[in-house]
Amino acid sequence: MTYCLALRLDEGLIFLADTRTNAGVDNVSTYRKQHVIRAGDDRLFVLQSAGNLATTQEVLDRIERDLASAEAPESLATVRHLFEAALYIGRLGQEVVAAHRDGLGAVGADATATFLLGGQIAGERPDVLLVYPEGNYIRASDERPFLQIGESKYGKFMLELAVHTRLRLEAAAKVALSSMVSTARANLSVGPPYDLGIYRNGALELEEHRIDEDSAYLGELQEIWVRHLTEAIQELPPLPAELLEP
Repeated sequence: MTYCLALRLDEGLIFLADTRTNAGVDNVSTYRKQHVIRAGDDRLFVLQSAGNLATTQEVLDRIERDLASAEAPESLATVRHLFEAALYIGRLGQEVVAAHRDGLGAVGADATATFLLGGQIAGERPDVLLVYPEGNYIRASDERPFLQIGESKYGKFMLELAVHTRLRLEAAAKVALSSMVSTARANLSVGPPYDLGIYRNGALELEEHRIDEDSAYLGELQEIWVRHLTEAIQELPPLPAELLEP
């Protein structure tokens, strides 16, 4: 399974993805799910993926092929808007699935992949968009400035509780990591290393950090997270008498 999230804040963008790929309890591997694509001096893209790994890798190969070809009708170097990049990636995903539909259908496999696309093209506001397997997309809103793909339910509460557009980037990174930690604790198919990306508006460069399983900071964050949750339970008001009556 997978958990990826992206936040769009007043100061910039936050990206976080796990790296665990699970094809059964005896087949757990590590693959990068957060990819930085520098398609020109005036643009930066971050692509996160969930779903079929083979589809994701072929989509990435097609992106690189189009960037390297002067004859490609469209690429991430030629799109003028971030939403056009989302539609382009959506079309690539559909093409890959269609190319392998017969073979995958014969064994009942799901070849679809879902993507989070974020970044900035110079002259436009940074943004994050969720690209569905069907090829369409939605974007984060000012009221709900985050998007998730993969195993999203366990970490959603933390994001809804603490994320707003005015949140500073450093605080937002801690919220994102807390969301990831709570997800990993509830679901063994999500786990470290984690890839954290911090984008500051107008920079056209991403600050990249790999957080390994033996990271001292990750251990401290997990310990504090569990301790405060346990203490919060102890501070809850006592049950009223009528609820304790047999």
